[in-house]
Amino acid sequence: QVQLVESGGGLVQAGGSLRLSCAASGRTFGTYAMGWFRQAPGKEREFVASLHWRAGSTLYADSVKGRFTISRDNAENTMYLQMNSLKPEDTAVYYCAASKVPGPMSIRSGYGYWGQGTQVTVSS
Repeated sequence: QVQLVESGGGLVQAGGSLRLSCAASGRTFGTYAMGWFRQAPGKEREFVASLHWRAGSTLYADSVKGRFTISRDNAENTMYLQMNSLKPEDTAVYYCAASKVPGPMSIRSGYGYWGQGTQVTVSS
């Protein structure tokens, strides 16, 4: 089992920045892909960004490319999402996810472990 705990969400004005963290614990050995998804009210959960835990290769949704950066600290078993130039349409609950399948990958069903989510609200 892998446990994931997100932190760093909050309220920010449009154009501002936030950094989300995802701390992984438990049987993390062998975790290949980790990712961030988000879900706005009334919408499906959508892919934001992903990385291969060992290789560090990354993948981004077009809507966040150039504004968001995904990274990880292997020693601390922690993944980050640096979000810059935030827009009101970025408002959502952001979820951290982990997979035993080699990544990075954008397919939600490929992730078997999920955090509880952290709220990000961007005001206009």
